[in-house]
Amino acid sequence: MATDESAVLAASMISAGIPDVETFDTRAIQALDAAHFLHPFTDHAALRGKGARVIVRGQGVYVWDSDGHQLIDGMSGLWCVNVGYGRTTISQAVYRQMETLPFYNSFFNTTNVPAVQLAAELVALAPPQFSHVFFTGSGSEANDTVVRMVRRYWDIRGQPERQVIISRHNAYHGSTLAGVSLGGMAGMHAQGGLPVPGIRHIGQPNYAEHGQGLDENAFGLVAAGWLEDEILALGADKVAAFIGEPVQGAGGVIIPPPTYWPEVQRICDKYGVLLVADEVICGFGRLGAWFGSELLGMRPDLISFAKGVTSGYVPLGGVLVGKRVAYALVEQGGDFNHGFTYSGHPVACAAALENLRILRDERLVEKVALETGPHLKAAFQQLATHPLVGHAESCGMVAGLNLVRVKGATVHDCVPFERTLQVGMLCRGHMFGNGIIMRAVGDRMIVAPPLVMTKAEIDEMAARIWMCLDLTLADAQHRGWM
Repeated sequence: MATDESAVLAASMISAGIPDVETFDTRAIQALDAAHFLHPFTDHAALRGKGARVIVRGQGVYVWDSDGHQLIDGMSGLWCVNVGYGRTTISQAVYRQMETLPFYNSFFNTTNVPAVQLAAELVALAPPQFSHVFFTGSGSEANDTVVRMVRRYWDIRGQPERQVIISRHNAYHGSTLAGVSLGGMAGMHAQGGLPVPGIRHIGQPNYAEHGQGLDENAFGLVAAGWLEDEILALGADKVAAFIGEPVQGAGGVIIPPPTYWPEVQRICDKYGVLLVADEVICGFGRLGAWFGSELLGMRPDLISFAKGVTSGYVPLGGVLVGKRVAYALVEQGGDFNHGFTYSGHPVACAAALENLRILRDERLVEKVALETGPHLKAAFQQLATHPLVGHAESCGMVAGLNLVRVKGATVHDCVPFERTLQVGMLCRGHMFGNGIIMRAVGDRMIVAPPLVMTKAEIDEMAARIWMCLDLTLADAQHRGWM
């Protein structure tokens, strides 16, 4: 699009009321979007044909698009808006910090007050083995930092040959070169000659896919055993760390059996392998604990975090560093030649401090554990009775359900749809069309709503999901898929 045409469209947006009043020229915004904005994980030719959805406002658990449609944000933006939309105290904290010190770097023996306060706050909230924090701008940068930190740790310890980091198939750890390599998404690895050397992957603890013939606890031990098999195949003296999300998020809300993480911890301890918990999604109350690793029986050496630390209001990520790694880096290692311009950004840290105050003062973590998390679980157990649903499960404020062609007596008796039919995407379309944002991972539909969602709002969300399941079922039957 020519520059003058873009200018005309921009002017039409302003005349339509952006940002002063809530009327929008949706077509103009979509045209500018198609002309200039490259989106993450997007087929841009397909998007250009239908136009991007334009979200313009949020309040509580709801967002509104530029045509005035209200949607329940069942995904908390992108797993992150834990305290909900419209929190003016976070905006005010950001404004005050921008007026005082909008930026200064953390290089050259320099620090700033919000970064120091936030580091101390995070260590106080974290499990007792943590003592330090390294700040980044995102979860992807946090996991890049994990790779650098793990390998530097073993260098300092005199074991530089311990380079290999083990992850899992279908895991997601970000989109940077190291992050995507740690992740186990085949489609991402296919673009760019990935993963980088020194990253290996084992199976994920997905009981529905791999647990046939076993009860869940027995399968949890089997799946954890895949880690020991890989360590022995590589040689324990070559393995630096194992990384995993307590509950796999972008992989489809894969909730491991309760035996899985304690056995993984035992294996890591046995072979002296560092354990890394990727809590970019699971941290800050999402599972009903400040950190998901506390809930699931992990004792990690490093925790990568982002998203919920600011509820997405300002980008911020980081790594919580356990005492044995911190001691090596701080007391023995000299310079750690790694960092970012925005490490410890004062505005982002100010937003995080206020966000954590809200989580703490409103007891949102406890509410997820004792009230809303169990209510969401009950709602999804009811959704599991729908004829299109094979099984449903939840943990805290994440939940998922599988769409199946034939419902079976157990999860392993269900018959799935052919993947080429993309029934999940069909269902997602009905969700957006009827006021609910629910993500499709293949034919698995998932939610991760704001932690402030009330029981009544959970019921409203579940009712909309049921209606959309009915619409999807009718579509599938009409198309002869069932």
